[in-house]
Amino acid sequence: MNAVPCSRGQDVGKNTMDRDTSSSAESTIRMWPSRILLWVIIMMPGSGDDNLTSSKGSVIVQAWKRLGQIYQTYLDMWTPHLVSRWISCCLLLLAFSLRIFLQQGWYIVAYALGIYHLNLFIAFLTPKIDPALEFDEDGPELPTKANEEFRPFIRRLPEFKFWYSVTKSTVIAIICTFFECFNIPVFWPILVMYFITLFCITMKRQIKHMIKYRYLPFTHGKPKYVGHEDTGKSEGVTRVPGPVLEA
Repeated sequence: MNAVPCSRGQDVGKNTMDRDTSSSAESTIRMWPSRILLWVIIMMPGSGDDNLTSSKGSVIVQAWKRLGQIYQTYLDMWTPHLVSRWISCCLLLLAFSLRIFLQQGWYIVAYALGIYHLNLFIAFLTPKIDPALEFDEDGPELPTKANEEFRPFIRRLPEFKFWYSVTKSTVIAIICTFFECFNIPVFWPILVMYFITLFCITMKRQIKHMIKYRYLPFTHGKPKYVGHEDTGKSEGVTRVPGPVLEA
């Protein structure tokens, strides 16, 4: 008598479970399009975390550009102060030399800095257009006397860039002296003798180049032109008459 109700109860339970399973499957199938759409939105470029990353990157780029503008502004302010710039550069070189002397190390850094400064100095003394490439031996040459035509000396490395490169390299060299990895053991008298030899050979070649093409890399002795109003006020100045203006 009790067996029939039990079988009917089992059938009812099975039907209920089948309905639950089918309903859950249907709900899962219905949720798949929304999940796929959400995944596509997340993976799209410029969305989600990418927006945060790009915004952070743009902020960093703008801050870097702003720092560069401020740095360039201070460089422009230093441009007309020739004496002050070179005094500060000499003080940096003196500080670097004292640190090398007191610490008794980092000779390879000092040698590399000296070679770099020597190359900068040679570029500072060399004209922008090499006469050896521009003219032959019988062609026009740079003026060397006051009565010759005035041609300004244009350097390969301008004075401001020369000062900037020397100052920046000296600061980097001072920073390097605080790291033990740059303190390579070396016999420093050999480096000194090699640097002196290299300096003499390089300067001898540069002086021969100046003598051959007859130019001076300095503005001393170049003529200065004045008008009628400055007549007799300065001695040893070449005067060029200007046009007469009628009222």
